[in-house]
Order: sequence, then C-alpha cells, then structure tokens
Amino acid sequence: MIVLASSSRTRLDMLKAAGIDAEPLAPNVDEAMVKDALRGEGASAAEAAEALADLKAQRIAMRLGPDPLVLAADQILDLNGVWFDKPADIDHARAHLRALRGKSHELVSVAVAWRGGQRIWHHVGRAKLTMRPMTDEFIDWYLDRVGEAALWSVGAYQVEGLGAQLFSRIDGDHFTILGLPLLQVLDMLRLQGILRT
Repeated sequence: MIVLASSSRTRLDMLKAAGIDAEPLAPNVDEAMVKDALRGEGASAAEAAEALADLKAQRIAMRLGPDPLVLAADQILDLNGVWFDKPADIDHARAHLRALRGKSHELVSVAVAWRGGQRIWHHVGRAKLTMRPMTDEFIDWYLDRVGEAALWSVGAYQVEGLGAQLFSRIDGDHFTILGLPLLQVLDMLRLQGILRT
C-alpha cells in the first residue's frame, strides 16, 4: 500500500498516470507556520521543502503504523532568496507574475518516503525557469484566461498549459517542475520491491 501524504491533485494524477495506485491522505500541517519558522532560522528553500515534506510524511506514517509506504512532497519557488507560496487571490497572482517577469527563479521539489516508522528515502529536485519580459496587459490577459487555476501553484502558472507562454527558458525535469521528482520516486519504489525491476 502506498499513501500519498498530500491533497495535491497534480501529484496524485502523476502517480496514477505512471501506474502507481496511491491513496491520498492530507496531513494536518500548518505549512505557513513551519515555513515562517524555518525562514527565521535561515533555512534554504531546499531545507525548508525537505522539512515540510518530511513532516507531512511522518504525520501520516505515525497515524497509519508500519505497513504502508508513505510518500510526501513539497515545492518552494525561490527568487534570489525570496520564497513564493501559492497566491491567495488573483491580485496576489498578478503581483507574483510582475515580480517574476524578466528574471530567473528556481523551483525546488523534494520528495520523502517513510516506511516502518522511519524515513527511508528522500530526493531534492531543482529546476531553473526564466520568465520572459512581459507587459502588465499581457499579465492581465493571461490571468483572465486561466482564472482560478493561477491560484493552484506557486508562481501562478502551470507550464503544461497556457503558462508556457510566460517563459523564455526552462532548465530541469518536467516532473520536478510539476511538484514531484517522479523518475526518482519510481526508482525508489523499485528498490523497495513495490514496482517490477
């Protein structure tokens, strides 16, 4: 049994598309509070994403006991040391896009697995994305077209859709950009004897 310690539809869909039958179970974690504490301690984006993914997996693993493999992930957008969360509303999405345009940022996606009451694996994936310069009018047009979907992910974009128009360059693994380093997860599941080798 594989449990995905997440309410992310995107992550669950990625696993299912890859033939992994995972059961989603949302952990009760105040992510904003944890991020604020880690930021105050001087943690890097990667350290914060790993701590959050680990905490989510641990919460579910302790609740369910030793049998299931519990997988969790977290993603942080880092623009020169400034972390971006999912925008709260369209005005925040607009502000995020204005801050990101014409600049490069990093997406850090960390996956963690727990089994038998302990952490057995983790992976840190990184991708560098460069947004093209764009006008305020284009940003308004884009937000009008994507609507509420702009609130579903950090940076207010999904590169697999209309968000591709925001970028001049993308360096990194597609799955990492979507929020789960899937190829590395699949390797781990093979090592655990869950997938065929």
